Amino acid sequence: MRRKTKIILVVLVVVFVTVVVMVLVKLGVLLPDKVESDFSVSYDGIATANNPAGVSVHDPSVIQHNGTYYIFGSHMATAKTNDLRNWEWVGNGYRAQNPVYDNIFKDGLGIFDYAGAGDSIIPTDDGGYHVWAPDVVYNKANDMYYMYVSISSTWNASNIAYATSKNIEGPYVYQGPLIYSGFTSKNIHHTDVLDYVDEDYAIETYIRGSEYNFREFPNAIDPTVFYDEDGRMWMVYGSWSGGIFLIEIDEATGQVIHPEADPDNNVDPYFGKRLLGGDHKSIEGPYILYDEASGYYYLYVSYGGLAREGGYQIRVFRSETVDGDYVDMTGKYPTAETNHAYYGLKLSGNYYLPSLSMAYMATGHNSTFINENDGKTYVVFHTRFNNGSENHQPRVHQILINEEGWPTMLPYSTRGETVSNNGYEKSQVIGEYYVINQGKGIDSEIAQPFKLVLTKRGKVYGDGVEGTWEMKDDSYFMKISYNEKEYSGVFCKMEDEAGTPVMTFSAVGSNESIWGVKYE
Repeated sequence: MRRKTKIILVVLVVVFVTVVVMVLVKLGVLLPDKVESDFSVSYDGIATANNPAGVSVHDPSVIQHNGTYYIFGSHMATAKTNDLRNWEWVGNGYRAQNPVYDNIFKDGLGIFDYAGAGDSIIPTDDGGYHVWAPDVVYNKANDMYYMYVSISSTWNASNIAYATSKNIEGPYVYQGPLIYSGFTSKNIHHTDVLDYVDEDYAIETYIRGSEYNFREFPNAIDPTVFYDEDGRMWMVYGSWSGGIFLIEIDEATGQVIHPEADPDNNVDPYFGKRLLGGDHKSIEGPYILYDEASGYYYLYVSYGGLAREGGYQIRVFRSETVDGDYVDMTGKYPTAETNHAYYGLKLSGNYYLPSLSMAYMATGHNSTFINENDGKTYVVFHTRFNNGSENHQPRVHQILINEEGWPTMLPYSTRGETVSNNGYEKSQVIGEYYVINQGKGIDSEIAQPFKLVLTKRGKVYGDGVEGTWEMKDDSYFMKISYNEKEYSGVFCKMEDEAGTPVMTFSAVGSNESIWGVKYE
């Protein structure tokens, strides 16, 4: 009997000690540097949600107006929201009744004379209309909204046009073309190119044989227009082909200011300055945002093919001046001679995280803005899903700038989260995280979560992974190192896609992004 009582007492003591240790670990009072643990990823008990946006807008370009956020996208799609999550249509589709566009299909308007329709000088491959990637900007000088939009027929035959409206929701009235591309020796006279350069220069420079020199000069699509810190207007544009180009806009007219030629600085007298890319490598959807707090211009672009398995993704470069050089975390940028996959900080690609009902794929063609109400920075993009279709929806994530002045993208769609400027208690951030590394690939691979533990003593460990981490006192800044790589980022408490509170981190290093998600 006494022996049985002793056994029971020993068992009770062991259970008591185990419970105490578990409680101390949970509270962060005791957390070993290394323990044996099952690191197989399981999402049992974690709710999932796909966060339907209610609309499908490709290539969303965002603008804020009186507390409402608008996105203008390809195929004449426009939507608006008040919470950056739930969108409603303003107009959609190639139809004369689309309220955002003044009737661009009426005879004699001229918008499709060169490209963008089946009966254009350079007809569309499918015989339909191609109105792509519009961007709307408020022109301060004229107190009007200006839309810059791509009219395109083939992969390099396009022109950028502009339209204006007193009302942000339109209708936008067509004003005329700005930049042409894809012309040949036979149809160059149907463009305005020879108004700015002589014919000998044009034929020798822009034409190879009798065809357009697309490896050195741009496809005139994906325009975005912005103000620099001095109040000057610029347009950045381009897709694949000769790369990304920058040209100044005359604020008084909304039209292009063609520069003087400066070959030593990659400035062409018709197309403007080449910033990145060339040789028909995947780079498109440029968007430049000036951040007064950091003092940098951030140039966002997309790599890869836009289809679900095309490796579409968001990259970012930065510069202290509006016309460059725009460089990545290594101080470099892609040229026609380089493999662009190694250049540019990759913020987002294909990934899966807890609470997502399916992986996000082909996250790209983004725009960004600084909220005029609270100063927060957001990135807006479209995403496809790992569901076998090409269906897509817009998403909005908050951007936080790390200590070194690089953007980090929070893991989940925004729900109005606010990062703590005073930082977080160590007990709030230590523990087990689901982590993904976005890598630098341009492919269909989906970044899958693995587990990392951040210990109270500044150690990091996981399945075959060891490293260190630290957080800056009285701030949300953090750093983490593992597998001989260092990442600098931020902690932020937010909600996952199912509305569950989580602690997250987002950090960048070596042109890679890592995200971590910890449940209570």
